[in-house]
Amino acid sequence: MFDALADRLESAWKKLRGQDKISESNIQEALREVRRALLEADANLQVVKDFVAEVQTKALGAEVIAGVNPAQQFIKIVYDELVAVMGEENAPLANVTTAPTIVLMAGLQGTGKTTATAKLALHLRKQDRSTLLVATDVYRPAAIDQLITLGKQIGVPVFEMGKDADPVEIARQGVEKAQADGIDTVIIDTAGRLQIDESMMAELAQIKNTVTPHEVLLVVDAMTGQEAANLTRTFHEQIGITGAILTKMDGDTRGGAALSVRQISGQPIKFIGVGEKVEALQPFYPDRMASRILGMGDVLTLVEKAQEEVDFAEAEKLQEKILTAKFDFTDFLKQTRLMKNMGSLAGIVKLLPGMGNKLSDEQLQQGEVQLKRSEAMINSMTQEERRNPDLLSGSPSRRRRIAKGSGYSLEDVSKLVSDFQKMRSLMQQMGQGQLPGMGMPGMGGMGGMFGAPSMGPGTPPPGWRGYNSPAPSKKKKKEKKKKGFGSL
Repeated sequence: MFDALADRLESAWKKLRGQDKISESNIQEALREVRRALLEADANLQVVKDFVAEVQTKALGAEVIAGVNPAQQFIKIVYDELVAVMGEENAPLANVTTAPTIVLMAGLQGTGKTTATAKLALHLRKQDRSTLLVATDVYRPAAIDQLITLGKQIGVPVFEMGKDADPVEIARQGVEKAQADGIDTVIIDTAGRLQIDESMMAELAQIKNTVTPHEVLLVVDAMTGQEAANLTRTFHEQIGITGAILTKMDGDTRGGAALSVRQISGQPIKFIGVGEKVEALQPFYPDRMASRILGMGDVLTLVEKAQEEVDFAEAEKLQEKILTAKFDFTDFLKQTRLMKNMGSLAGIVKLLPGMGNKLSDEQLQQGEVQLKRSEAMINSMTQEERRNPDLLSGSPSRRRRIAKGSGYSLEDVSKLVSDFQKMRSLMQQMGQGQLPGMGMPGMGGMGGMFGAPSMGPGTPPPGWRGYNSPAPSKKKKKEKKKKGFGSL
């Protein structure tokens, strides 16, 4: 979602490479690139001006740290300022002691408000908080039906009184129902409009005054760029909101909304929607988002995704299989489906440090296609063949049968078996510590199976060498070449 912004910022770091220290003269071109990057990301103009001015002040006043070159120092300053602009830390949802916690959802039509309501309910359910959804959108066709359907999908009850009831009365009775049933949280889905109008604001204000919510969350489409920040400010001035949910962060958004909302509206982003599925809602962490923007990945979010999906008893069994070279096609299929549950291949890869810019969108799409092809071929195998891949290596007739059953060629099946055997051997070596420095088991050999080039794990993003590892000088490079170490 921040690819274009990350690429632009990368060009800013290049302006400072090879410099001995940050100075008034050499920083101007880098700052110009940062300014251009933020403007192209559709960040608010005033936010960009303040951001660049603050970075310049801190960069020129920064003390020179031994072993840290100017590009690294500049990246650190930009990172810190990105975190400051987006709000320093995560703003959690209110959880009052006198139940229920009341959350009022607001927003324009088409922003994904009703879906975001269900996503938030599922997020709270995973935290063992019981939830009641209240449907007060009596204007949009099928809005109530949509919320009921989503409620059934996630196992959360929905309170509704039909299309002819007064929205304020529905909200009031919904809260009373939650109090009577001892429910922890009430989430009220209100009506949206195509644009802000007086009747919409009046109805929202009336519902707010009636139920006195602990949270008023504005759902905003991140693809609207800096308009998202202006919309948040308008709602806050007229209604009084406590935070925002940015939806469609997985789409073709340029990132300006995430950078502008807090500064312009004064209200924090509390959650971001990263997909259409009801599971695709994440708490917003400014430090993690800054890492993604700078191409450093987001390992903490990746770990949290894995913790939600991974059965740790199964993980231990899998580790044992890897160490003893007993990893089979059944295990591979399980891991493929697990990864699907965690999100798209592109989404996972971009959370890995240094991998965001390594693969193009086209390569990642090819990887998704190759995973589906592999799954189709594995599904055409017998249980015995899945458990014992060696049966396929020496049996063309088995491979022909699988090819026919899956709809792919014999060459495709042969390549799958060959790649799998190589991957299994590599994973065994890595599991036994025979390949030092490789941080992601299997990715080197699995490149072919994913339809993407093999990649060395742990590779830092372009321009990022770590704060304590200075870039080698040209003189040192030449010396190492003479000694036979090759080009570094």
